[in-house]
Amino acid sequence: MKKFNLKTGKLGEEIAREYLEKKGYQILEKNVRSKFGEIDLVGKKGKELVLLEVRTKIGDRFGSPEENLDKKKLGKLRLNAISYVARKRWRGDFRIDAVCIVLRPNLQPERINHYQYII
Repeated sequence: MKKFNLKTGKLGEEIAREYLEKKGYQILEKNVRSKFGEIDLVGKKGKELVLLEVRTKIGDRFGSPEENLDKKKLGKLRLNAISYVARKRWRGDFRIDAVCIVLRPNLQPERINHYQYII
């Protein structure tokens, strides 16, 4: 099951990357690890750095991807963002966004929601 979830996650990240690039985002990095976890995508929109969490599920019968963004996950995202910005010595504005994707059983996107400034 874990391997299947990993494939679904990677597919979701690719869908999110394409979606964001069509919206004018420049994707700088993928799967950036720190001691606090992982940042799925790092991008820029204008002069603002955007750290992105991607949540992907096949169907939402057992809950939506948004429901997985609980207080604990948001806390880790915040620590990751601060760590990344400090490590890169970023001096400009930054924000944390989430892209939540629901896939059909054939793995095609059913819906994509982009939430800005989630923290």
